Order: sequence, then structure tokens, then C-alpha cells
Amino acid sequence: MAVINLKNRQIECKIVYYGPGRSGKTTNLEYIHKAFQKQVIGKMISIDTEGDRTLFFDFLPLGLGKIKGCDVKVQLYTVPGQIKYQATRQLVLKGVDGVVFVADSLAVRREKNMISLKDLHENLLKMGLSIRKIPLVLQYNKRDLEQMGLPVMSIEKMDHELNRQLKVPFFPASALSGQGVGNTLTQVLKLTLQSLQNEFNWAQ
Repeated sequence: MAVINLKNRQIECKIVYYGPGRSGKTTNLEYIHKAFQKQVIGKMISIDTEGDRTLFFDFLPLGLGKIKGCDVKVQLYTVPGQIKYQATRQLVLKGVDGVVFVADSLAVRREKNMISLKDLHENLLKMGLSIRKIPLVLQYNKRDLEQMGLPVMSIEKMDHELNRQLKVPFFPASALSGQGVGNTLTQVLKLTLQSLQNEFNWAQ
């Protein structure tokens, strides 16, 4: 749920990068933090857990306009993807305004993608939110691994299995090189701002 600070003319909202372990959520945020330095406010905080990490930092999306004269500040978070960190994922999701689901293109990760998407759906329900209504973008990450000869699922197969019912925007990506990372972020920011405008009945 976005926080409105009329004194500072600022609206704070929260976007969470969700997905299975090692799908590239952390790499996405690390690339954004490095490539969009002018928009990053403060340091990137990393909370390390065994074999997984939770990252967050504040981000000021320049050039996307204001809402009722207020600047929009975005908090970008990742969740730990491993199953044993369920409680941490629920905690990070609290107050979420938009979600990027980072799916792993490796064929061996197919089932983990679907389990993680179901986990997102169930955790949102616990907070009274619907995966069909919240601003959501899918990212099909690690497309570069195909060039290394590794078995990678086709975009069509991934979209059929993960997005057949949701029908939300999706982007092929390689978070290591940055391909698709900016497009994913821009799209989820736009959807989130539109959602906030509708929620508060505001116009730019």
C-alpha cells in the first residue's frame, strides 16, 4: 500500500521482485542499482541468508511524471526464493504495490517456476490481494544461456505455462548483461503508477 507524504510532496510505493531461487532477482537489482545511479537514493541493503539474499534500495523513477504534483519514490525489493524462507517472503511482500516475477529459462527450472508463481498467488491472497489485479510483469530471464548450449525453454512455452491465464506483459531478459532489465522495470513502474492513480482517483 503506497504511503503519501503531502508535506514532502512525495508518494512512496513498493515493488517486489519475486521468483524461484537463483532465477536472477538479485542480479536484476544489482544491474538497476549500477545502471541507473542517478535515480538511486542511498545505499543498497543486502540481508544475507544461507545460499540466498534479500536486497532493497530506494529508487526515484525520473521522467515518468508526477501524481498530483508529488514525486514518486519507489522501494525495490527482492525476496529469497528458496522454499524454507516462506516467512521472509511474506514479510517482504507486505505493503506491495507492484510485482516482477523473474522466471528461470533453464529447462530444469520449469517446475520451480510454476511452484514459485503459485506461492506468489497464495501469499498475495493471504494479504487480501489478487494476482490478477496487482500490477504484475513477468520476466523470462537467462535467455543468454541458450548461446552457451544449455537447454533453455522457448519464450512461447514459458508464456503458455506461466502467463496463459494471467495475460500480463512479459519480457525476455538476461539480467547479467542487462538485456530486458530496464524494459521490465519501466513496465512495472508504469502499471504501478496507473494503479495508484486509479486507486486514489487522481490524474497526472
